[in-house]
Amino acid sequence: MGKVIAVANQKGGVGKTTTSVNLAAGLAYLGKKVLLIDFDPQGNATQGIGASRSSFKLSAYDLLLSDKKASDVILSIHQPPLSLVPSTIDLAGADLEMVEYKQGKEKLLKNKIDPIKDHYDYVIIDCPPSLGLLNTNALTAADSVIIPVQCEYYALEGLTQLLSTIRLVQRLFNPHLIIEGVLLTMYDIRTRLSVEVSQEVRKYFKERVYKSTIPRNVKLSEAPSRGQSIFEYDVRSEGAKAYAALAKEVLKYNGG
Repeated sequence: MGKVIAVANQKGGVGKTTTSVNLAAGLAYLGKKVLLIDFDPQGNATQGIGASRSSFKLSAYDLLLSDKKASDVILSIHQPPLSLVPSTIDLAGADLEMVEYKQGKEKLLKNKIDPIKDHYDYVIIDCPPSLGLLNTNALTAADSVIIPVQCEYYALEGLTQLLSTIRLVQRLFNPHLIIEGVLLTMYDIRTRLSVEVSQEVRKYFKERVYKSTIPRNVKLSEAPSRGQSIFEYDVRSEGAKAYAALAKEVLKYNGG
């Protein structure tokens, strides 16, 4: 039974795509069958995993708004060993197109991935940094949500909006949606700010905050420009160790 996890936070720059790519890669290297869906029009997860624009004709846009099946759109990536639904800037117009739909517009992604999700152990959706219909589609299709939170001032600001969106989706479209976990990113144990934000987030979300934290790490910033996950780029880096620990924690939470 495949588990669908959306990685969501409408604030940009919190490590959402970095987490989507490296969690997916970490799970794949632990022997799990993983599908990564790049649902962000910027296509950063697609580039960050090494899929060049010339290597595919169909994308998440076609999956969502045409009669194409998921199997028509999915690419095989060899390093890391996972599958990918790529994204292009075409997806940016999808919100406007979906508004025209009279009904069912919130379930378009769910309808496409439900038939294939059991071919995988995990389906990871990299959500766009917004709270529009793309995000609603991702949350409606998901079993759970991982929320990356950057260790900075106002870290919890904006989360209120995301949490109310999650509650709305639970009420209207997906009553079984849960918060899988909250992930502290760009964590620097040497700064008082990181420690304070960590305490504040743990106080608010309690046991839903992962024990694993993602450090500020130059290698994590460099890896996407090479089209590599952190595990190909520098497996010995602190960033790789952190995402390996997160992948193991996710597996443990889900029964191995």
